[in-house]
Amino acid sequence: MVIDYLFEAGGLVMLPLLGFSILALALIIERSTFWFRINRRQTRVVRDVLNLYRHNNVVGAMSKLQKNTDLPISRIFLAALELEEATPEEFRLALESEAQAEIPLLKRFNSVFETIVSLAPLLGLLGTILGLISSFASLKIGDVSGSKTTAVSAGISEALVATATGLIVAIFTVFFANAFRAFYQRQLAQIQQYGGQLELLYRRRYERGDKYYAPTR
Repeated sequence: MVIDYLFEAGGLVMLPLLGFSILALALIIERSTFWFRINRRQTRVVRDVLNLYRHNNVVGAMSKLQKNTDLPISRIFLAALELEEATPEEFRLALESEAQAEIPLLKRFNSVFETIVSLAPLLGLLGTILGLISSFASLKIGDVSGSKTTAVSAGISEALVATATGLIVAIFTVFFANAFRAFYQRQLAQIQQYGGQLELLYRRRYERGDKYYAPTR
């Protein structure tokens, strides 16, 4: 089988490379599901909440947020809106502190992706070096017969399988890691944008003297 051939040709480093590929695939599926859920619903939810709040339907806005607490920005908004009689400064600090608390969730597994991208090519190179050492060790000095040189050539060709595998794992991982990093940067920008809009609406309500006490959960 092809897999058996690859493991035999690549040597011992194929086992950790297989582990890296499985780990990367599992994390890619998890992060893809996470960002798909956010990108599919968040804009609509935030616009509805801001529209409700703009028209003084604070209870409706809170209810909408509580139904979508799986979205980071909903949790950020709730942390600020649930404060009782907060000043605009306190409201802003609540938004900022909750946004900071959400960052680890948004950046989750980034360090794991970076580790895989860094180590996979090095493991592939290590497999190639070990394969070359093994190939040349079988060739004695002065022995240049056709069968020996053919064996060495075949060994070199097989040793390169490890490097190719390491590069494939790294390239596959870095493609998705960069996509998730772009989603993270976009999410931060949206949190700042929508958070600023909510803060402005709250400041206007505060200056008008509107009172609102957040309902308990």
